[in-house]
Amino acid sequence: MTSGQHSLALPGAEGKPAAPLTGVVPLGGGVPLGARAETPHVLYVRFHPVPPEDVYQGLLTLLGELTPVVEALPPDAALADVRGALRYFGRDAAGLAEIVRVRALARYGVDCTVGVAANPLLARMAAHEAQESQGAQESGGPGGGRSGRAAGAVRTVPGDPDAVAEFLARKPPIALPGVGPATARTLSAYGLDSAARIAAAPLSTLQRILGVATARRVHAWAHGIDPAPVTPNAPARAMGAEHRFRRDELDPVRRRRALLTLADGLGVRLRTSGQVAAAISVTVRYADRSTTTRTRTLTEPTAHTPALTAAAYALHDALGLQRARVRSVALRVEGLMDAGLAAHQLTFDPADEKSRRLEAAADRARARFGISAVRPAGFLNVA
Repeated sequence: MTSGQHSLALPGAEGKPAAPLTGVVPLGGGVPLGARAETPHVLYVRFHPVPPEDVYQGLLTLLGELTPVVEALPPDAALADVRGALRYFGRDAAGLAEIVRVRALARYGVDCTVGVAANPLLARMAAHEAQESQGAQESGGPGGGRSGRAAGAVRTVPGDPDAVAEFLARKPPIALPGVGPATARTLSAYGLDSAARIAAAPLSTLQRILGVATARRVHAWAHGIDPAPVTPNAPARAMGAEHRFRRDELDPVRRRRALLTLADGLGVRLRTSGQVAAAISVTVRYADRSTTTRTRTLTEPTAHTPALTAAAYALHDALGLQRARVRSVALRVEGLMDAGLAAHQLTFDPADEKSRRLEAAADRARARFGISAVRPAGFLNVA
């Protein structure tokens, strides 16, 4: 037995030496008994390049012209269940995906890669495979270099169980959405280095390796089973905004003013939508187009602008940019949840209480007179 592999006794092996799991699982065992063919009706759409927020909202509206069942996955993707649109448009799901591509290019100049399948899991994987395939073709084309803008594509996974098993057969564990690097390494150490091997392994074996709950999920994913529905009108899981400077910015004061402006805007959007954020990230894009991103979990979920601003400043200052030439800064709040479900630590600090009362008054003024009615003193006009 090679180093890093483990032995497990499999059913039918009583009285025999335990063998490594590698080699005992057939590659073709991915079709669950009783599986039925299902017509592909889920689109996973990934737009590229990443669209600005206003364009992204327009793209969601575009998808809404085909079906009301659209789940936003910001900043650059969405799920759509077109089951009810197939007969109306007289096209299959792949045909509707082509319509999405044409309309997105015509209206917004944004291309997209679309995965089409019978559930969100397979649709995501199909889109990822199409994007990888397109990237390989571009990098291997004339001149050997990747073009500056990736082309889109449509990839369909048929609903037939055998076709699903064939699609998944040689996918590594990490290719299954929801399987992280640590879980993938654990599975590979036991010889479960493909979706087909995971699907063919006894569930009891997976439960000993991963635990009961995780094993059940991974086992279902390896069979191409995903009971999660496309949830329309789901609240955004993240919000983001970016400030692009007119010229490469060296002044840290102006960068901080830009972060203040972004934090103020995101705070207003969070409070207006009745949400709070659990984490915040700052992305700095430099003159050479490279980027640095730092993320911090907030002390408590909040939509309070001063708290968001302080966290953004701390992340920016920790980068120690000094004389860096900065092209843009972006702020993103993540882990959004309903503000009514979030706990807030009470404080006897009168300054905090006063700040929150002023913020509420400013929000009322914005609601009545417009978003620009009240702004921070250090507000930086959008470039």
